[in-house]
Amino acid sequence: MKLQGKVWGLTNFIFGNNNFEIHRIEVNKGGFCSTHKHQHKFNAFYIEEGQLKVTIHQTDYGLNDETIMNKGDLTIVKPELFHSFEALTDVVCYEIYWTELDHNDIQRESVGGI
Repeated sequence: MKLQGKVWGLTNFIFGNNNFEIHRIEVNKGGFCSTHKHQHKFNAFYIEEGQLKVTIHQTDYGLNDETIMNKGDLTIVKPELFHSFEALTDVVCYEIYWTELDHNDIQRESVGGI
């Protein structure tokens, strides 16, 4: 585990492999991250303590979803959606990333048989 300073607080990498990561982050009251998106990764936030506002810029209907999260809350951001967070109080939360396989990821050139 290595703490890394951010303008909004601290992030502590806990575990990661080729399709999963978990970080424990501490966000100072009033701190916020950049508006950004992940090309392939889902991004979940689980609140340990404090109050965090997560904004997700929806592409389907052109609105921003704002979720005020409290202790024990979880929200998930899908890949390719711009999002950001802002700490309404001092916050401790877990940021979880993962990728998912596309179960329809097959292109048949021929049909099998007996």
